[in-house]
Amino acid sequence: MAADIALLVIDMQRDFCEPGGYAAQAGLDVARLRAPIPHIARLLDAARAQGLTVVHTREGHRPDLADLTPAKRDRCAAAGAPVGDPGPLGRLLVCGEYGQDIVDELAPLPGETVIDKPGYSAFHATDLDRHLAAAGIHRLVIAGVTTDVCVHSTLRAAVDLGYRCTTVADACAAADPALHTAALAMIRGEGGVFGAVADTDTVLRAWRTEHPGDDA
Repeated sequence: MAADIALLVIDMQRDFCEPGGYAAQAGLDVARLRAPIPHIARLLDAARAQGLTVVHTREGHRPDLADLTPAKRDRCAAAGAPVGDPGPLGRLLVCGEYGQDIVDELAPLPGETVIDKPGYSAFHATDLDRHLAAAGIHRLVIAGVTTDVCVHSTLRAAVDLGYRCTTVADACAAADPALHTAALAMIRGEGGVFGAVADTDTVLRAWRTEHPGDDA
């Protein structure tokens, strides 16, 4: 039954999807990272209309950076975007800053869960698994950025925890389209080792099948 489905929207933050944020400072193609926004908006509209659980995630660190590991600090600095540095949207990837919040087009509604995560996987050092279990969730539909890093890290953790996962190909993006394609190919390997891959239209049709009275 559809009540056991959650739409999990990964890291659609200004720091990744708007000029001046972390991704732009790191030299990534922000336009490519914004491309899934219309598809995710359709998924959100349908999920909300059908009463499905919606969860948003945001990558970010405490203002004192106490939860930033030395290894991640060094990686981000090497990319040209040190976590905590000042930028046009506030301190890069710091919780509570303007840039760390979700883009206006996909803003959470009141009552929707927002998970702040210090790592790439939404399950690392968060209560996401407990939240999903409490809601009776067994299936995840995953969208967001980036396909090759935070989406894939979250997906792999979810599979290990026993969730049945669908990654929405056109509702995800990587700054490098070759990495996006490769990440999706890894999901499909071995007969779907990391679950299913579908496009937005396919997911919406499946939801309508489970909710035949809905028009979303």
